[in-house]
Amino acid sequence: MSGNDTIDYLFNSERLGFRQWTDADLTEFAAINADKSVMEYFPEPLTEIQTTAFVAKQQIQMLTHGYCYFATDILQSGEFIGFIGLSHQDYTSPFTPATDIGWRLKKEAWGQGYATEGAMRCLEYGFKQIGLTDIIAVCPVVNLRSENVMKKIGMEKRGTFRHPGLKDYPDLENCVCYGYSANHFKG
Repeated sequence: MSGNDTIDYLFNSERLGFRQWTDADLTEFAAINADKSVMEYFPEPLTEIQTTAFVAKQQIQMLTHGYCYFATDILQSGEFIGFIGLSHQDYTSPFTPATDIGWRLKKEAWGQGYATEGAMRCLEYGFKQIGLTDIIAVCPVVNLRSENVMKKIGMEKRGTFRHPGLKDYPDLENCVCYGYSANHFKG
């Protein structure tokens, strides 16, 4: 019997299940957010309080927009590995307001293609189920791993910009933006 028999997934990819957040995710997600290697391209690791606020924001986005950065599990085991999903972004930039696709996985889940697989499935969900017309992805230019995922899922580079939320972090402030339009999606 697998660990996901009672989990109500919103949708699946081949190996991953995407679902709404629960309070049961907080401890494991706080551990992911406290890992300095996972948070290498963020100003600092998140505290438990910041993690709780992040999850609450995702729950609100799900109610408001019908999507969020989804809690993500490995289907075979039911193991929670972090998030992959969509989030409304309205900070000031040439690319916003927009829907962003993003991912944050625990280090043990890296290098197995989960971010790429999950991001492709979330693009499909966003375009085909939600009816979005455009999705962006943003990361600091130094975050080559995330930029590589953006390329693997077929996004096109739209430019660079200085992220207003990172102005106090000169090593992270310069960000790249990739995008995907629904009329070009081949998923």
